[in-house]
Amino acid sequence: MVETLPVGRLQIQQQRLELKRWVPAFLSSHKTLFTVLWIAAFGSVFLWQRNIVGAGFSIFGNVGPGRPMPKMRPFAFNLTDFGAVGDGVTVNTAAFEKAILAISKHAKRGGGQLNVPPGKWLTAPFNLTSHMTLFLAEDAEILAIEDEKQWPLLPPLPSYGYGREHIGPRYGSFIHGQNLKDVVITGHNGTINGQGKSWWKKYRQKLLNNTRGPLVQIMWSSDIVITNITLRDSPFWTFHPYDCKNVTVRNVTILAPIFEAPNTDGIDPDSCEDMVIEDCYISVGDDAIAIKSGWDQYGIAYGRPSKNILIRNLIVRSMVSAGVSIGSEMSGGVFNVTVENLLVWSSRRAVRIKTAAGRGGYVRHITYRNLTFDNARVGIVIKTDYNEHPDDNFDRKALPILEDISFIGVHGQGVRVPVRIHGSEDIPVRNVTFRDMSVGITYKKKHIFQCAFVQGRVIGTIFPYPCENLDRYDENERLVKRSASQNITDIDYDI
Repeated sequence: MVETLPVGRLQIQQQRLELKRWVPAFLSSHKTLFTVLWIAAFGSVFLWQRNIVGAGFSIFGNVGPGRPMPKMRPFAFNLTDFGAVGDGVTVNTAAFEKAILAISKHAKRGGGQLNVPPGKWLTAPFNLTSHMTLFLAEDAEILAIEDEKQWPLLPPLPSYGYGREHIGPRYGSFIHGQNLKDVVITGHNGTINGQGKSWWKKYRQKLLNNTRGPLVQIMWSSDIVITNITLRDSPFWTFHPYDCKNVTVRNVTILAPIFEAPNTDGIDPDSCEDMVIEDCYISVGDDAIAIKSGWDQYGIAYGRPSKNILIRNLIVRSMVSAGVSIGSEMSGGVFNVTVENLLVWSSRRAVRIKTAAGRGGYVRHITYRNLTFDNARVGIVIKTDYNEHPDDNFDRKALPILEDISFIGVHGQGVRVPVRIHGSEDIPVRNVTFRDMSVGITYKKKHIFQCAFVQGRVIGTIFPYPCENLDRYDENERLVKRSASQNITDIDYDI
């Protein structure tokens, strides 16, 4: 045995040598690496759907049907205890209201949990209460009643001036909350279904006199957690936290048809601060995520920015709009946002900032890191002429400020126009940084990297070749070439 030990060591050394040779060769193949990333990404989505347990995320273990619902509060109630019937036909509005009233009475003793068992639970919109957990079992589905007459009308949002689509009141959300603290919506990947098809049809036919309601809207609240559930087919925006603090969205799937489901944004943080969105899959009929802070003069007057937002580890799709957007309603300002580890696939645009004269406000200190685009028409968009206004009373001189925006680690394939930054003389885009970018393009026309009125820098070598507006630095951040002009315009919307 003593004599064979050196041979064993030699074999191990040879194996290690082979591994060292094989790994760089494997990683040097961008196509192979991208394929592996695709498999890993979609494999994780599949596993999210099958193996989400409690508030955690596990890729191992076999969790079967009928698993018990964990108790997360001192007091727990079952929806059926209040007379609910999960047949998809019986209207259970009274049962939800009675159950939530019972929970509200335990607020000072840690709150309560409402367990929704397997079944289809049809209900009109209802309100949450503080110190509450709404827990959806596996195969539990809360269904929104389709008759808009049973949806309450609420005053316009103060930072928008009126309902987003019509002057006057707006429909409330399906699940609603105001001035709440400590609310959790979770489960074993149960579903909240807005049954939005009838709303989308009426909207297109102009049969609605009020702005459609979101699926879940929580306003002026703090300490909100949404995790391990599916949200689908919202009439309007899907999850809309408004002027909230300390919001977490984790392991959530958000779905709507990619066409003919208008304005079904996935998650719209609106004048929110200290928010995390992570480990989610979103495929909807508008922006997967849109960060907002009010509309023109109303948003300026309300004056609440969206700030300190972290978005990471997402797979998103948007054939109509963009994967992750900022704006266009950003009049209260957007500050300190990080978007990292994002895969955008089969989408019209990947990431976008949109604003216009009249918005006012600012978008600053935005970091995009480790972005992957696959089959996107336009990869990165900054647009300053998104001229949609609530009325004609906006201030034409209220010009937004766009500055300190970084793109670090941008890769992908099948992209028609990787970058389109359309600043203007009145609204220039300042201090933009590109570093470590290599995007496979499908269009060979000149000016694939498009710019107008933008100032910033490129560090190291990037592909495709950057526009002339940007200063060039080497990998050690030493200046190589100063831009002759930041005002050069080569925007081509025909591409």
